[in-house]
Amino acid sequence: MRKAAMIATAAMAAWLPLAAAAQDGQALFRRSCGGCHAVAPGQNRIGPTLAGIAGKPAAAVPGFAYSDALKNAHVTWSDDLLEKYVMDPKGTVPGTQKSFAGVKDPADAKAIVDYLKTLK
Repeated sequence: MRKAAMIATAAMAAWLPLAAAAQDGQALFRRSCGGCHAVAPGQNRIGPTLAGIAGKPAAAVPGFAYSDALKNAHVTWSDDLLEKYVMDPKGTVPGTQKSFAGVKDPADAKAIVDYLKTLK
């Protein structure tokens, strides 16, 4: 029984930093992105829903009127590309209509992307 408890404790200790990072990313997302983007499927706002965005092609959310720049970017939202876009949307996809200037801290961008990856 002690061995099982030790394994469970070790597993929780390994999981907790990931959960904390996702929580931080959620708070950062709400503060930086949540005014324009929803996280529930089908709930487009000023920007498209970001539910399930990680690993998907850009400009692929049904029912959202994307800029020509995003429609013609022909990219897939990898972790690296999402982080770059969160930090500098207009520099990453020139011509995008996104008015958000981006987050400045790479750790914050990574936390937001880690949160986005939890949204299925």
